[in-house]
Amino acid sequence: MQAATDILQSQLGKLPTVVQPEYKHRGDGSTMKTLAWFGATDVRVIDAPIPDITEPDDVIVQATGTTICGSDLHLYHGEIMALQKGDILGHEFMRVVDRIGPNVKNLAIGQRVNYMYGTRDAGFFGYSHFTGGFPSGQAEYDRVPLGEVNLLPISNDVSDEEALCLSDEGDTVRIWGLGPTPIGQCCIRWAKLKGASRIITIDQVPERLECAKEQGCEVVNFSTVKDVSQKVHEMVPGGFDVAVQLTVVHSTNRRPYFYKGMKMLMLETDVPETANEMIVSVRKIGRCGLIAAYAGFTNGFNIGALMEKGVRFISNGQAPVRLHHGEQI
Repeated sequence: MQAATDILQSQLGKLPTVVQPEYKHRGDGSTMKTLAWFGATDVRVIDAPIPDITEPDDVIVQATGTTICGSDLHLYHGEIMALQKGDILGHEFMRVVDRIGPNVKNLAIGQRVNYMYGTRDAGFFGYSHFTGGFPSGQAEYDRVPLGEVNLLPISNDVSDEEALCLSDEGDTVRIWGLGPTPIGQCCIRWAKLKGASRIITIDQVPERLECAKEQGCEVVNFSTVKDVSQKVHEMVPGGFDVAVQLTVVHSTNRRPYFYKGMKMLMLETDVPETANEMIVSVRKIGRCGLIAAYAGFTNGFNIGALMEKGVRFISNGQAPVRLHHGEQI
């Protein structure tokens, strides 16, 4: 599938955009450490040229903190289209301003900033040429196009660790997948902050489940439960008020060979299994939120149950962080 995507992309050519993903290298030939993709499960730390101001609206930022996202696992396993060898990964990071283009007026060298998404889905940092081919946050330096819009100033009383989390009422809440990143803990704490009366988490990693227990959650180990939806209705007759999916969606535990075969035949790119479990597990007029990263098409989606139960899919995917760009955090 990757080879077919690369061939198709080369035939389509480049789409004209406001900014270009490629950056100009510094004239002194200096290099930096970056994390780059060279194939499925082949990710390396390499030396790459440090970026310089390429367009007048650019800002060059220097690393102070970075982290992985659960969606980076899709890149690691080669499941996202249009990856090319040497692509620099990463899209969640904290930086300080290092250099400023002549059109940038609202930022100063040395200022702490957090990167936010651009305006269209082809503008993600470090997430393959499917989303623009912009080099990443898993590097010592980054070029940020349209820096006045895409950089959020951070006050000194907010730590790097707290700022990194910006990049992601009496209800019964079910959380699918706690993830290798802090997103599971963030979701638990946010549900408690909003007054959830009961939080139940599902995962298979003992350490994550134990951590959720320490936060006062009930837990389900899906590796020992044959039918998750049935287990849900035993615990909460009638179903949950809210279901949230944080899991890696490109893998499955119920019918792995079926979905792998579908992907090999290019009949689908995403697996609906967990989304279907959520639809069945919530009550009538319940809500389902998707934080996990879907990228394409899926088969076998239970649209009938979605309609008949009046289930709402809400808060799917990306957050409208730019709505809050006018206020300093």
